[in-house]
Amino acid sequence: MANSSITDFNRQLLSFLANSPTPFHAVAEMTKQLEQSGFKQLNEVDKWGTLSAGKYYVTRNSSSLVAFTLTEHSLAETGFHMVGAHTDSPCLHVKPSPEQEKHDLWQLGVEVYGGALLNPWFDRDLSMAGRVSYVDSSNELKHTLIDFKKALATIPSLAIHLDRQANKERTVNAQDHLPPILMQLNGDTPASFRELLLSQVKLQQPELDISKVLDYEISLYDTQAPALTGLNDDFISSARLDNLLSCFIGLSSLLTSGSQRASLLVCSDHEEVGSVSTSGAQGSFLESILLRLSSDIEAHHRMLQRSMMISADNAHAIHPNYSDKHDAEHGPKLNHGPVIKTNANQRYATNSETSAYFRQLCEQVDVPVQDFVVRSDMGCGSTIGPITAGLLGVKTLDIGLPTFAMHSIRELAGSQDGFLLNKVFTQFFK
Repeated sequence: MANSSITDFNRQLLSFLANSPTPFHAVAEMTKQLEQSGFKQLNEVDKWGTLSAGKYYVTRNSSSLVAFTLTEHSLAETGFHMVGAHTDSPCLHVKPSPEQEKHDLWQLGVEVYGGALLNPWFDRDLSMAGRVSYVDSSNELKHTLIDFKKALATIPSLAIHLDRQANKERTVNAQDHLPPILMQLNGDTPASFRELLLSQVKLQQPELDISKVLDYEISLYDTQAPALTGLNDDFISSARLDNLLSCFIGLSSLLTSGSQRASLLVCSDHEEVGSVSTSGAQGSFLESILLRLSSDIEAHHRMLQRSMMISADNAHAIHPNYSDKHDAEHGPKLNHGPVIKTNANQRYATNSETSAYFRQLCEQVDVPVQDFVVRSDMGCGSTIGPITAGLLGVKTLDIGLPTFAMHSIRELAGSQDGFLLNKVFTQFFK
């Protein structure tokens, strides 16, 4: 591998992670790169007709995206090569009426989104970002994105002097212990959280005609920047590696592979909470697009049977301090290549046909491949893979890059693995 190529790849990855504190911002970043590469946006409310060979993308809810390339060949004869990932990550969402005033401090009520590892959220420099819905001076409803960027909130731990058993048995009550502190109460305290959002939008986007904030989807995030870490820069440390790492690799591969075959990238929201939404993998988004690209129902089903989906979501690397939590023969290592995830109970969509194909794909580009199977006495998580396979009937496998601290506020991955998987995806799209 060319070190300069890996360095450039990781530089772009770190920039993408830093600019994507929420699914809305991640889709905005991907959209920007797609348009710079000549992709044309399609709107679901418009009549598409028969699309010519070219590059297209569609968004839904501003938090999910499907990008695809079409060739002169019939989709019924070629099918799509598809990569799927998800844009959301476990975090803390601000509640609709969040204002709390306690002991001369102004706090916000928050709700836990997804299966977050909560203890690492304490004592971090937190900011806020998300989508704001507002009306302008003509009372027209509009939406915009906001990112405070600066550190403006923290969730202080309880001192060990007041909880001598903290290192043995401290638990987190999501209702009582997580409201972050934003400021000391004084005459400048915002009248409401919506007023705070209004003033911030006016400050950041003075060109907007904004009269009143009606609603929002705002979450907290760690302000510490993504970074290469380790004595030899062996690792990438960042928030939201699960699963923006896969989104970025899928996008990068699609943009650099050319348009030699029909290829598709789908990045769905709400995977961390079950995928049941209009913009989730269990919703209609991908199926609706594929139906609109088919000339008739028979061509649609022929296309699906000639298609294949690679569901990309992070895998658990074997942890040196907790190696007993792994099956000894299936413990993936950082910087040893992508991981095929298998589960006999179909928590992953991989079967012998699809895994063999992926192994062959890795061989073609000289990339090592690993395997993950959860311990037989432990439960197994799942991905968008089984959902997509069940809804569409398309051949699917689940893969991912090995990581530590999944669902923590900051996760760790290998600095070479993203580049390796990018080579595999590029070959897949070609």
